[in-house]
Amino acid sequence: MCHSLTARFPCVSTTFDDLVLWRKEEKMNKKELVSAVADDADLTKDQAGAAVDAVIRHIQSALQDGDEVRIAGFGSFKVSDRKATTARNPRTGETVEVPASRVPKFQAARGLKDALNP
Repeated sequence: MCHSLTARFPCVSTTFDDLVLWRKEEKMNKKELVSAVADDADLTKDQAGAAVDAVIRHIQSALQDGDEVRIAGFGSFKVSDRKATTARNPRTGETVEVPASRVPKFQAARGLKDALNP
């Protein structure tokens, strides 16, 4: 069953439950995601926007606390620690110290990978 998101994102395949795959050259922004959630879940755009914001906020909060967020069939969000290192400015050749940092990582679950490679 193919769910229509918008005219801009025609459905190509729905091999993974309700996941809708789009043409490779198309990109979806947050506004379009909220609109798609509202259409699929029979919510108002305000309700869908609040739901999308809540999901993002809770994932961010968990990552800030150093926790991992796993969504079955979709993937895992986790935090990785990067060591401090030195780099070279390509324009000047000057050595630059890059401080240690924490970065978010996403690892796709098998279900998502299988949906992208039928």
